[in-house]
This record gives sequence, structure tokens and C-alpha cells, in this order.
Amino acid sequence: MEKIKEPYNQIIAGVGGQGNILASALAGIAATKAGFNVVVGETYGASQRGGSVMSHVRLSREKTYGPLVPSGQADLIVAFEPLEALRVASKYANASTVIIVNPAPVYPVSVALKEASYPEIEDILKGLKSLAGDVFTVNATSIAREVATPKVQNIVMINAMSHYRGQPVQRSYYNDALEEFLQGAGLEQKEANKKAFLTYLELEQYN
Repeated sequence: MEKIKEPYNQIIAGVGGQGNILASALAGIAATKAGFNVVVGETYGASQRGGSVMSHVRLSREKTYGPLVPSGQADLIVAFEPLEALRVASKYANASTVIIVNPAPVYPVSVALKEASYPEIEDILKGLKSLAGDVFTVNATSIAREVATPKVQNIVMINAMSHYRGQPVQRSYYNDALEEFLQGAGLEQKEANKKAFLTYLELEQYN
């Protein structure tokens, strides 16, 4: 059994309506199936109104840790929205952290009302690179739209997470977790989620 960092700290971040809670549940189930002690902690704002949603998923072979990742100790950050990625990274990333980010922005109401501005995506990515070791982008929103429906962009991001070789859970366990979660779901939902998970992805590294 391969030795991993104890604990291995993952954070899945997005905004309300992006399916963050489902994604973290799948990550937790997959890790449990792989034989890890898993604890999941959720922190969120006004999720129904597009507020911040962040899930801490901590894995260990040796013992059970507290539910929240300490500041500066994230090993992997999977972010469904770029500005949320930057917000989370500014507190939890370090020079060894890997970030997988969907670069498609979700504009808050204040931006729509022209009461605030949204940073350029390139500037956000540069900021992420300055805070972490490696930054990979996955255009999950457009991929989800192409293969099924934008609603499954969270599954596209779990797909990307499972492809990252530095995380300790084999991809087959993510597939098993998705199959378990979809038991009892309608045919259309099953097909959409499976298409999103089985889509071939290349993690594009931001340099």
C-alpha cells in the first residue's frame, strides 16, 4: 500500500448551485472505498444565492483528523469557479499545493449591477500560480454543455480530480462511487453524469 502524506488534504470549492456538495460526497465515498479514513467538513455562505461553498475532504490511513484543513495546508484544491479558487488558495495553499480550476466565471450580482468589477481570468490564474505549486485548468462548463448539460460540470471536475495522478485515490473508486450514488436515479440523469465522468480530459497546466 502506497504511503501518502498524513493527512492528505483536499478542498473542493465553488459557488451555490454548482453541485459542490455532491462532488465532495463523491470524493469522500471514493476515498472510503479505497480504504482511507475520511472526514468531510463543509463551510458555505448564502449558497442559494450564489455564495461561496467549500468542502474540506481529509484522507488518512492512520487516524481520523478534524474536519477542517488548517490554513496553508491544502494538498489539492479543486475549484469550480476561478475567483473562488483564488479566495480559497489565498488562505489554504502553499508552495506544494496543486490547483485544478474551471476558468469559467460565475459573476456575482454586484458585478451584474455594475457595483463591482470581476478580475481578468489571466490575472486570477497568475495569482493562483504565485500561491501554489501547480495550476491546471479544465474547461468544465463548456465540456459539460457539449457532452450533456451544464448541470454536470461538477462531475467533469470530479473526472479531472480522478485523473490527477498526485492524489491517492485510484480512478476506479471514483467510478464506483458515482455508480453507487446514481442508484435509483432516472435514466437521463445517469447518462448525463456518466458521460461527464467518462469524457476524455487533458489537464492543461498554467505556467
